[in-house]
Amino acid sequence: MSGKRVLIDTSVWINFFRDKSPTFSQKVDEFLAKNEIYVPTIVVAELIQGSKSDREVMAIKEFLEAFHIIDQKEDTWIKAGELSYQLKKNGKRVNLADCYISIIAKENGCQIFTLDDHFKDIKTAIEIELVDVSE
Repeated sequence: MSGKRVLIDTSVWINFFRDKSPTFSQKVDEFLAKNEIYVPTIVVAELIQGSKSDREVMAIKEFLEAFHIIDQKEDTWIKAGELSYQLKKNGKRVNLADCYISIIAKENGCQIFTLDDHFKDIKTAIEIELVDVSE
């Protein structure tokens, strides 16, 4: 495998599937070509939850077979809860799913490719690497 591992967040996948931004689609295509994409099971669940038809659900399941699917360790959810609590104490409200995604990315050595700004808040609390979307 060449390059770095990249965990692609739900926000980017939605943008990619709906072809809303050629810039982001091109970046996803670059990662696809290098076989660097890691997808946590929670992102799969979020994509399926947001589907508009059975056909979309099937397409998502087939599409994801090409990636490295990653799942939690024994204490991933506990770490996510602690992160959420720490952020809340510092006046930042970040949903638990995104805290989980950040923890699982860190556990698997992945950069996070996201369109959601609150990952910048998470980055102030734990060491995660975000893909620079301006490149």
